[in-house]
Amino acid sequence: MATEFDATEFVDTDFQAHKSPQPSTVSAFAGALQRAPTREEVDTKVAEAHQKLGELKRAQEELERERSALEELRRRQLEFQNGRQEMAQNLTRGVGLLQEAEFTARRDAEQMAKSLVDMRAALVKVEAVHEESWTKENFNIELTRALTAIENARMEWNAARLKFTVLSGVKSEAAAPTESAKAAASPFAEKSFGELCKLGLALTWPLAAVALLALGVLVAVLLARH
Repeated sequence: MATEFDATEFVDTDFQAHKSPQPSTVSAFAGALQRAPTREEVDTKVAEAHQKLGELKRAQEELERERSALEELRRRQLEFQNGRQEMAQNLTRGVGLLQEAEFTARRDAEQMAKSLVDMRAALVKVEAVHEESWTKENFNIELTRALTAIENARMEWNAARLKFTVLSGVKSEAAAPTESAKAAASPFAEKSFGELCKLGLALTWPLAAVALLALGVLVAVLLARH
């Protein structure tokens, strides 16, 4: 006789136990989600926030230092570029001016040396004239030679005076700033006599007023005694 069929024999009880959670476990999980945080959890969160703020502050300070360093680097680069451009322009202009001045000075020195040689030669010829040695026979000839030497010397002298102002007693351009400084140091040098009189009156009228006042007081006292 066949045995009676039992459906529970084909049910895996272990699988069913893992498949559906126990009511107690679900309740505990829901309670953990809905409960208020504890003091320890809040302190932990606060400590983590402070830590993150400290890290952000250190990162900000590091960025500030980096920004300052970059700004200083940019300033130095601009200073270098501007300084190089300025000095290149100044030096280029200075080299050109000095080259021109050197050429002019060398040319003037060469001309001065040539004029010096010519003037010395003319001086020798003038000093070589000794009229006491002239005789009646050679008087006209020696006089002509002497006049020629003097005329040549005069031509050398006039030519040298035109080239070099120092021979005419004119001060060189280097002394011009000194004269300008003297003129600037005397503020009354360019004022007229009338302006100087007005200025003197403006400076002395307070003293004159005091003197007149004292004289008036003295006269009043003398009249009061009589």
